[in-house]
Amino acid sequence: MNIAQYLDSTYLKTPAQSGLSSEETLQKDIELTQEAIENGIFAVMIRPDYVSEIKKYIQENNSNVVVGTVIGFHEGTDSIDAKLEEATKAIADGADELDFVINYNAYLKGNLSLVKEEFVKCTQLCLQHHKIAKWIIEIAALTKNQIADLTKNISNWAEENFSENDLSKIFVKSSTGFYETTDRKPNGATFEGIKIMLDNAGKLSVKAAGGVRTPEDAEKMINLGVKRIGTSSALGLIKNQSASEEY
Repeated sequence: MNIAQYLDSTYLKTPAQSGLSSEETLQKDIELTQEAIENGIFAVMIRPDYVSEIKKYIQENNSNVVVGTVIGFHEGTDSIDAKLEEATKAIADGADELDFVINYNAYLKGNLSLVKEEFVKCTQLCLQHHKIAKWIIEIAALTKNQIADLTKNISNWAEENFSENDLSKIFVKSSTGFYETTDRKPNGATFEGIKIMLDNAGKLSVKAAGGVRTPEDAEKMINLGVKRIGTSSALGLIKNQSASEEY
């Protein structure tokens, strides 16, 4: 199986989180991108601040590697206007795909109307600019029933508000990789969680992010039905090695 075509090779630590400078962080993103170019990895997933430089680097290297970025990362509690503003800039900077953290805290508090509004408005922005929109629901923060319910709601909102052709450009994604769990519970994709998402995503695609640490796990996720896998160990996975990092 050609795992590389399913992978979003990811580096999402801020300079403050990693202890690196902005210049050093950009260099890490460039190295990540070069790995993707050389190994047929589908996409790189980076912070918005670095999109324009990485897009330029890819174009200079005549590559088709896709540039993805994150919006409202990682807690998802930014206002709708703030997410729209961040997404608009990312699109202007050259992002091809935008992974939004849905306001799962609002969902948990029962404010479904806010969650629906941000989904519709932000997805509409992406589709108007021919971009892919992925919605991170943070499954580690949800119960099994909540994973099913939120995924189903997203699927219903998509079908109610967008055309059949647009549905292929909308994903539901499992995790940020930054959520802090207790009792050493996984904070990324699990087979159980992904199966629930797949069962409720309707016509939308599912992305498994975090927790895919071996080539065997990647193949199992793909065989379950996921269309993309987010990982900080993309090169290891395609070279038949176990992941060296947590995400």
